[in-house]
Amino acid sequence: MPERKSEAIWNGGLKNGKGTVKLGSGIFQGPYSFQSRFEQGQGTNPEELIAAAHAGCFSMALSMLLEQAGYKPEQIKTTANVHIEKSGDGFRITKSELECDAQVPGINDTEFQKQADAAKKNCPVSQALGGVQITLKTRLATLKA
Repeated sequence: MPERKSEAIWNGGLKNGKGTVKLGSGIFQGPYSFQSRFEQGQGTNPEELIAAAHAGCFSMALSMLLEQAGYKPEQIKTTANVHIEKSGDGFRITKSELECDAQVPGINDTEFQKQADAAKKNCPVSQALGGVQITLKTRLATLKA
């Protein structure tokens, strides 16, 4: 299986320093800072990158499970909202809230929720976030026959 890597460079102290993160593929490189992480400053942050990874991983896992169950998903759109909170002398990622809207012809809500719950539990990023509370809200679009 492939390995994936990214890099980060940080210059200076915590509050006045700044850094750059770069994905190994080279498709994204951007600045990050104390302000972009803990306040409302410009730039990205590790939690935003984790949220993107979680949303992407969950969507792919759900697609796979739906196909294995005999359905043909047309679209799965997932948003992840990752929370970081003060914990003791530092900070801790405490929660990832997944919200999924999907278009899957021929599936009922009960079966869709079963597959979505399995994807939430088993996608590799959810497993990597084992100590984090993960919630899931789903909406199944009603398609016209």
